[in-house]
Amino acid sequence: MASIASAAVIGGGVIGGGWAARLALNGIAVKVYDPAPDAERTLTDIVENAARALAKLSPSLSLTRGAITFCASLEEAVAQTPFIQESVPERLAVKQAVHAEIGKFAPAGALVGSSTSGLLPTHIQASMSGPERMFVAHPYNPVYLLPLVELVAGKQTGAQTISKARQLFQSLGMKPVVIRKEIDAFVGDRLLESLWREALWLLHDDVATVDEIDDIISHSFGLRWAQMGLFMTYRLGAREAGMRHYLNEFFAPCLKWPWTHLMDVPELDAALVEKIAEQSDAQAGDRSIRELERIRDDNLVAIIRALRNSGAAGWGAGAVLAEHERRAAQTAPGLRPSGLRPSGLRLLEAPVQPQWLDEHGYLSDTGYADILCQSIQALCHHLGMNTAHFGLRMDQLKLNRTLDLDSLMDIYCTVRPIAWDDVRLQTFHQIHRQADGQLLATAEMTSIHMDLRTRRECPVEEPALERLKTLAEARPAPPH
Repeated sequence: MASIASAAVIGGGVIGGGWAARLALNGIAVKVYDPAPDAERTLTDIVENAARALAKLSPSLSLTRGAITFCASLEEAVAQTPFIQESVPERLAVKQAVHAEIGKFAPAGALVGSSTSGLLPTHIQASMSGPERMFVAHPYNPVYLLPLVELVAGKQTGAQTISKARQLFQSLGMKPVVIRKEIDAFVGDRLLESLWREALWLLHDDVATVDEIDDIISHSFGLRWAQMGLFMTYRLGAREAGMRHYLNEFFAPCLKWPWTHLMDVPELDAALVEKIAEQSDAQAGDRSIRELERIRDDNLVAIIRALRNSGAAGWGAGAVLAEHERRAAQTAPGLRPSGLRPSGLRLLEAPVQPQWLDEHGYLSDTGYADILCQSIQALCHHLGMNTAHFGLRMDQLKLNRTLDLDSLMDIYCTVRPIAWDDVRLQTFHQIHRQADGQLLATAEMTSIHMDLRTRRECPVEEPALERLKTLAEARPAPPH
């Protein structure tokens, strides 16, 4: 559970909207200020995309959504707010003016982050009252899925500010990395800038096209970097000889070869801009930005989920997700009857996925099983089971279709316990069409509680059994 109840987002574009989504989908009430006429529409689209992605990433983390309120002034947004995240355009004068206003109206103990990609916090906080509250919190797009946030202190940033910020972002399911020295563009963007410069030269010199450069990245070292990063990857290349031998024998001489343009950069003249734009348009084809965002999000969800399941505690971004789920389960409030529907606890909301459909475009048996397994895993998280090492495995399934599902539907699934002992759980599920609540299918499932390390059944811990009993007694079991 997040360590704050409310937050303010100043600037509601792509990054600000991403922050609003991550905060709201962690149960935090968000106040937004952005005077742009289309700000509300832009942010609403981003939050809808984020909710869709999070429901697929981890159904148990999308149970509670904080309200998002658009404010008429910056003062209204930041007043009585413990955390303010600024995401206005990347111009120093603009950011200085906004932070000067935030300094006037924000509570004395509030944390004030800036989403700048490279401006120094010392410069941003120069005209701000209470500059000890201000720091850089630089995320990566999409903010609601990518967990990394770079934290950078300015010269006037208070000693405890970064520590408190680290705790806050961890509670949001992020991986905060404190940058040790204040430096232009911090760490991530400096690395990206090096690759970007070289890519521009390769394009400028007609060595490769936009499509070919992207294929080379996404089909090779991009996949490696998703789970191990640069130095660990090279360590594997060094093998038993070790990094010292690898660096001395391979990298020491080749770093002197003229392989790259280093700090040189081609001029972005009209011809180069047009070349990039034409190739980028061809690369996107007839897919809209919204479609491309959803493709990107679906791919990121698949990668992060795979990394979460790659070991007992996950790996890379997957380990961050597993830890966030564990903390959320431990700190979740007790189950309240008023939060339940007669059919059970609503634990999964998602669009029907292409892989769930058969050759005729209808939901296959495998698709139904996947939906029901996701809902039972969400119940496992909600009950506070230690999902890093334990989980529920489907043993038996009885399915009754009421109406065919197709790819045009968004669905939700409710779950209610029927019977259980310390190892087995029988549950009743209903799958509904999200638009109107139409019942699409019902199912009874028997699941076995497993130790994922030994692959053997094991007893459920007593606190989870008590929460299970509370949930079952909250409403009469539905007929079946």
